[in-house]
Amino acid sequence: MHLSGRLVVASHNPGKVGEIAALLAPFAVEPVSAATLGLAEPAETGSSFAENAALKARTAAAASGLPALADDSGLSVAALDGAPGIYSARWAGPGKDFNHAMARVEEALQGHGAVTPDKRRAWFTCALALAWPDGTLRGWTGEVHGHLVWPPRGSQGFGYDPVFLADGQSLTFGEMAPAAKHGMSHRARAFAQLVADLAR
Repeated sequence: MHLSGRLVVASHNPGKVGEIAALLAPFAVEPVSAATLGLAEPAETGSSFAENAALKARTAAAASGLPALADDSGLSVAALDGAPGIYSARWAGPGKDFNHAMARVEEALQGHGAVTPDKRRAWFTCALALAWPDGTLRGWTGEVHGHLVWPPRGSQGFGYDPVFLADGQSLTFGEMAPAAKHGMSHRARAFAQLVADLAR
């Protein structure tokens, strides 16, 4: 699979665009965000991360005439039956206030009596979709598992990173240097699969 030239990163989230651009740095592509191109954000009507990523990638590719890479990702909490899941961003409200979202998750966990790490199991999922203007689509999915801490720790990353402690780690994603997170995150694991396909 070959990829070069301009590539639309189908996201309006600056943190996500930055992470994807860093992961794409070794390749001969010029990432440009959907926001920079003035592309509208499609309604995320899929029932899974993969469906939403495909929807965003196809919409951006069709509108821009360029290949488009979309990411749909979120936090799932075992004690909350997988919530917030595909609604992770919506839990942050219209103002995308993730301090509010993290507090909402914590309140729900407290309501379930989930106060020990074994009852606070959670995982991040990242589904990547790469679409071309002709309708061709490829997809990859990565996960990273851990548990949630409270109060939030660290100001790195974005979203729910300050409350997520990956298995085997002593720092939350919010405390990790970006390079350390990029080496093990759900997004990095999905990208590793994309990179393997690019290398073929």
